[in-house]
Amino acid sequence: MSPDRTGPNDADATDAGRLWGGRFTTGPDEAAWRLGVSTAFDRALWRQDLAGSRAHAAELHRIGVLDADELARMLDALDRCAALFVRDAFPFLPTDEDVHGAIERWLVEDLGPLGGKLRAGRSRNDQIANDLRLWCRDACDELVSLVAALQAALADQAEAHLDWLAPGYTHVQRGQPVLLSHHLLAYVWMLDRDAGRLRDARERLDASVLGSGALAGTTLGLDPAAYAEHLGFARVTENSMDAVASRDFALEVLSACAILAVHLSRLGEEVVLWATSEFGFATVGDAFSTGSSIMPQKRNPDVAELVRGKAGRVVGALVSLLTTVKGLPMAYDRDLQEDKEPVFDAVGTLRLVLPAMTGTVASLTFDRQRLAAASVGGFALATDLAEELVRRGVPFREAHEVVGEVVRRAESHGVDLDGLDPRELAAAHPALDTEVAALLDPRRAVDRRDSSLGTATASVRAQLARAREAVAVNRSLG
Repeated sequence: MSPDRTGPNDADATDAGRLWGGRFTTGPDEAAWRLGVSTAFDRALWRQDLAGSRAHAAELHRIGVLDADELARMLDALDRCAALFVRDAFPFLPTDEDVHGAIERWLVEDLGPLGGKLRAGRSRNDQIANDLRLWCRDACDELVSLVAALQAALADQAEAHLDWLAPGYTHVQRGQPVLLSHHLLAYVWMLDRDAGRLRDARERLDASVLGSGALAGTTLGLDPAAYAEHLGFARVTENSMDAVASRDFALEVLSACAILAVHLSRLGEEVVLWATSEFGFATVGDAFSTGSSIMPQKRNPDVAELVRGKAGRVVGALVSLLTTVKGLPMAYDRDLQEDKEPVFDAVGTLRLVLPAMTGTVASLTFDRQRLAAASVGGFALATDLAEELVRRGVPFREAHEVVGEVVRRAESHGVDLDGLDPRELAAAHPALDTEVAALLDPRRAVDRRDSSLGTATASVRAQLARAREAVAVNRSLG
């Protein structure tokens, strides 16, 4: 096939949907063209690109490149272009290299030579970086809002089961009794840090790069601060080379997304475990469960499993972009065309995952008896006995050894600590007496842990109030 048949070949490359080409005598080879075309994914930036174009048109008017009539006609055309995108009717052509070139090609078709004036004083390099910053800024706000909804679902379940006993685990072995609400609220705070990371990333990326041109600024007297004000950016980047070459803002968003995805995966794993016959702590609602194609009795927590599985995809997006940028010299390099798809995919994945997990959490019904029975299994109150010895003046090292021996003795009898005769407990150490058996009660054990971060009912009730405040903050900022 002729190399001119897939890429534009005329002298005026701007009219053909790419923003370069005047010094070339032929269009790109088919394979080269197909490698470089990005309209399939960067069309997602159309809103941001048109917003930047409106700001740029205003600046061109200020410096005299566009007169008042030309500005009005340009802005009207940009509005008509937006309407086409809203209706999914924008006429992309095979000769459009990217969304920036496609829009400019359309403006030339619509406005004639006036459409070509918009190119003055800007580069695709600063357009791309600015568009992606705008897109990421909106994505961070959206994700924080979705995180807040999941936090609220967890807080609702915690409030509904405020004083329910549950087993606390380390190494997936029963450790100590806790309140189910305390366990659920742990995820609220993990998610709150995720929301904080997204807000932090948003704050750092909230800077305009327009006016940077290809890498060194322009000679036309364009005002970077005017772009920032027009687009609602908090500030202007300090260095034009850094502005077009750096993608750490995207990496930071991806990092926050990856950590969030990992936290969602951990929550999904717990839902999967809780829903098993072996645990039997919770049942997932029908709307968030599926059946088996061959086993009629099955009730599978597929949504939680999918959430768990999607984490790898989001983590992979972060690794992909880190690998892309790790060896790039200043300033812009075409490798950075690979910056958008990982970001779009990670955010798009979380847009699916977060509402699904929110619904799953809200659908859970818990088995109070099963949870309470498990809360005292596995010698879960051994630490309480050791700490009682400490309160009675025994060094903890010695107390640890004593209680370990008591546990061994209980195991030999086939009972838990509360199954031992109180006199046998008292005989384990001179500091003990028969009254210590009364301490081996899970409710009392829970409520003795009454520090501000502990699992006592009063502590968890206060923690729940703070969690509600955190949710309200994320809802207001999202």
